[in-house]
Amino acid sequence: MDILISGLLLGGTYALIAMGLNLQYGVARIMNLANGEVLVMGALASFLAFTAASISPLITVFLVAPLAFATSWLVYRVLLLPLVRRAKTQGQLEVDSILATFGMAFILVGTMVLIYPELFAYSFLAVPVDVAGTTVAANRLVAFGGAVAISLALYLWLNRSNAGLAVRAVAVSPMAAGLVGINVERISALAFAIGGTITAMGGVLISTFVTLDPSFGVIFTMKALIIVIMGGVGDIRGAIVAALILGVVETAVATLIDPGLTLAAAYTIFLLVLLFRPQGLFGRRPA
Repeated sequence: MDILISGLLLGGTYALIAMGLNLQYGVARIMNLANGEVLVMGALASFLAFTAASISPLITVFLVAPLAFATSWLVYRVLLLPLVRRAKTQGQLEVDSILATFGMAFILVGTMVLIYPELFAYSFLAVPVDVAGTTVAANRLVAFGGAVAISLALYLWLNRSNAGLAVRAVAVSPMAAGLVGINVERISALAFAIGGTITAMGGVLISTFVTLDPSFGVIFTMKALIIVIMGGVGDIRGAIVAALILGVVETAVATLIDPGLTLAAAYTIFLLVLLFRPQGLFGRRPA
């Protein structure tokens, strides 16, 4: 029970990391290697707001969201849309976007180093709570609750709104979506902006119980990529399920074998999925 509860809480954290990248890659077709840096920037904003002005991260998360949305929208329109328009194939777009966002990641890291070059952490709801006989920190429960709320809101938006249905259509086939009157460029920009917003909000929630520094973004990007591929590119359900599975497996390995093998366990699962179900847990087989 300890492993299950701790693993699910960790998986909720991973879901926050992966949902944003899943939207950006699955819909906008942008492999955003700066995803982890966006998350760390959200965490840094929460840290600075809490330590400088005593603003609760539960408030900061709603302050960060519109800023992250506007910034991500501009990044897509100014930096990435020209790459989309000139790319003759999906493969070329992926290569170009990887190079562009890789450079953007360095810019973000440099910016954060200028702002706060050290490790940062703060104490928020760091009190023990008993859950089914297992003691966990209240801040982890809050982060998990935030992950559930964001996941539910995103799922309902994708399935119950016209804009969400358009996003799903572009995720399935940009060409077919364009033929039925959907503005693919606008929907892709919207998906990229929402993905950046979710990632930054996840950073705020994660900052309540994780010590970070400006260089930690690459770790989160790799975790997000593993989860996106495991769950199926463009499928939010798959990202959530894959995140929970990864959280439970890593917790079990750390508890029963050796904490140093958690990363090896994550990549083992990743390789098995690539070998036996390359489309992911919920992905569609190619026709």
